[in-house]
Amino acid sequence: MPVKEGFIEVTGGRVWYQSYDGPINQTPVIILHGGPGSSCYTLQVLKVLAKDRPVILYDQLGCGRSDRPKDESLWNIDRFVIELRQIISALSLDEVYILGHSWGTTLAAAYLLSHPKGVKSVIFSSPCLSAPLWAEDQEQNRAQLPDEIQRVLADCERNGTTDSTEYKNATAEFNKRFVCRLDPWPELLKEASSYKNPEVYNLMWGPSEFHVTGNLRDFDYTGELKDIKIPALFTCGRFDEATPKSTEYFSKLTPNGKFHVFEKSAHMPYLEEPEAYAKVIGEFLAHVDTDGND
Repeated sequence: MPVKEGFIEVTGGRVWYQSYDGPINQTPVIILHGGPGSSCYTLQVLKVLAKDRPVILYDQLGCGRSDRPKDESLWNIDRFVIELRQIISALSLDEVYILGHSWGTTLAAAYLLSHPKGVKSVIFSSPCLSAPLWAEDQEQNRAQLPDEIQRVLADCERNGTTDSTEYKNATAEFNKRFVCRLDPWPELLKEASSYKNPEVYNLMWGPSEFHVTGNLRDFDYTGELKDIKIPALFTCGRFDEATPKSTEYFSKLTPNGKFHVFEKSAHMPYLEEPEAYAKVIGEFLAHVDTDGND
């Protein structure tokens, strides 16, 4: 399929984007990757959606193939919302569907609550829509780890040694259970690590998925989901750190929310169950194409 790529000027630097041409009469979907400070590298598998519509991916400023400025004042959610608005404008996307994954759902919600015009539907994939609720869920997930792993995590967090090899190894055990359950991890996921920017992640989130200390630690959109009136699909894996319980809760707070669980996945069903994931997402978007807000 025809592919375009290039750079777009945004506040703070340039972001790299890639678009896959699909049927020009269908609404494009723009994909917001996780992180913060990750990249869209693993999400390139979603180019399969381009058989039905244009697909746009981009690396948020500070990571991936985008510029990596050193100004720490850039790493806040308000600037990322402005960045998304600038990308949509630069690509002349009058109407768009948004698919956010993990932190990308945080960004999607923030964007929708401030710039709803032109967004026809949204997909919250493995959503993080409340930092306090996320933290509670991770405490429950951590309690399922072996006692020794739990002890290492707690000791390192208490002693301020979360940059130690011991902590990283213990975190890897969490990731095997709640981030990606494929064994071994796919090469695409291993390669993606070189595109990350841990400085952005640490500043905005913290030292790990389950120890939230960054500037996002208090955000909570649960009280505002009622204001998202467009069709919204909430998905997660059965073993997801974005737990089925919380994901379903978010969907029920959203007027046109739908909910789906991928039974064999953790946090990356688009890699763990790629065919099922593409089918569920594709059918949802096709339904919106046909029925709009009905």
